Amino acid sequence: MSIRVLLVDDHATIREGLCYLLNAQDNIEVVGTAANGREAIRKVAGCCPDVVVMDIAMPQLNGIEATGYLKAQCPRLKIIILSMHASNEQIYRALQAGAIGYLLKESAGLEVAEAVRAAYTGQRYLSADVSDKLIDEYMTQRALDTARSPLTRLSPREREVLQLVVEGHSSPDIATTLNLSTRSIETYRHRLMQKLDIHNLPDLVKFAINHGITPLEPYPSSPLSYQENN
Repeated sequence: MSIRVLLVDDHATIREGLCYLLNAQDNIEVVGTAANGREAIRKVAGCCPDVVVMDIAMPQLNGIEATGYLKAQCPRLKIIILSMHASNEQIYRALQAGAIGYLLKESAGLEVAEAVRAAYTGQRYLSADVSDKLIDEYMTQRALDTARSPLTRLSPREREVLQLVVEGHSSPDIATTLNLSTRSIETYRHRLMQKLDIHNLPDLVKFAINHGITPLEPYPSSPLSYQENN
């Protein structure tokens, strides 16, 4: 029986490359792909994967937040995070959200197949550059620090609204995406800015980038992209 895999990455070329690589393995089958975390949540229910290989920096809903949602819905689902970077905060938040693996894109290659097989059997898999010892030591220290992190002041819904706001989506658009009223979105937006003690959009964008909520390279509709082009 093949291991069923869902690939989640906002770059089509990466999805296609990983799909080709994994489907070439004898006991692995790619049963679906998605371009962002929100689409991944929908796809999981339909294709019932054993393992999800998920990028971190994606529009709509990033990989870490999506991991938290998926693990809450499907605790037995195995999720491997795929990232360009291995910042301490990203690694910690990914594992805390429930990811069983963390791979660096630059060194992935056939390592992705190894990670999928390990995850399927319940084993943690980390890129060679990210050793178990480093992670365990780091997580022990971060457990003490995380209570002071500004992100812990926000609810999961507020973090969702934060990402969509800094990506440049309007309140009506966010309301449609989250199936809420525009007034509710404005309330969430006001509340999260108060909690973070941030009073303008550019500073909110910088905060989101610095804390891994949205990628450094802005999406075309983001306020940061607008500023850079004007």
